[in-house]
Amino acid sequence: MKVKGFTLFVFLAFSCVAAQDGLPPPPSESLDSLYTATAGGSFPLDSLLSGNYTTDNKVSPRKFKTNFRNDYKGPEFDYTTVKPSESMWKKFQRKLSEILRALFGELNPGKSMQVTGIILRIFAIALTGFLLYFLLRFLFSKEGGFFFRKKNSKVEIVGSEIHENIHEINFPETIAKHERDRDFRSAVRYRFLLVLKQLSDRKVINWTPEKTNKDYIAEIAEPRLKEAFTDLVYIFDYVWYGEFPIDEMSYKHFKEKFEAVNI
Repeated sequence: MKVKGFTLFVFLAFSCVAAQDGLPPPPSESLDSLYTATAGGSFPLDSLLSGNYTTDNKVSPRKFKTNFRNDYKGPEFDYTTVKPSESMWKKFQRKLSEILRALFGELNPGKSMQVTGIILRIFAIALTGFLLYFLLRFLFSKEGGFFFRKKNSKVEIVGSEIHENIHEINFPETIAKHERDRDFRSAVRYRFLLVLKQLSDRKVINWTPEKTNKDYIAEIAEPRLKEAFTDLVYIFDYVWYGEFPIDEMSYKHFKEKFEAVNI
């Protein structure tokens, strides 16, 4: 009987302890809180939410300085994305691609660029061909022949013209005939031979068919006349032996030079 009573007592005691362990803890009079420190002490941060908070800290308002934006106008503060400018060549390619798409419809991008490249190559070859054609045409024309024309070392002239006697030529009639025929090269030649005849008639030079123009220049003693005759020799060599074609305007200019020589 005593054993049963002791066993019942132990069972009741164990049940009370287990019941106390399962109960929730009693409510606390104050909630846990974070604390902040101030000059006057510390207080919980939760108290900031209760309102009517006062502090001894001085609040100093801050202001931006005048024209503060100027400090941030440099390129290092520019964060905008600038699209690179499109070159004229790229614009041309893009326009050509748009034309091809308009004519043939939508093409595969790779195929479209390939067709555009072929057309551009054909265009470049054609343009180069045209430029070469006009360049060669100019260089071999009358205006561009200066770059290729050589001074002839030998001129095909009838022997009687080279060794003809200047004292037996009717110069006015011969010169007029060549002017009518617009053979201005021959007209210049006979005007030069006329000057040689006039110098020979005045005994300024001793004319013979074998002498050269340099020989006649050396025979002229008067400086003014020597200089004028030297200019005529240059014109004659340029037109006749150089075989440079001259037009009517150039001939009139040379004619004035010959007629201006006072012999």
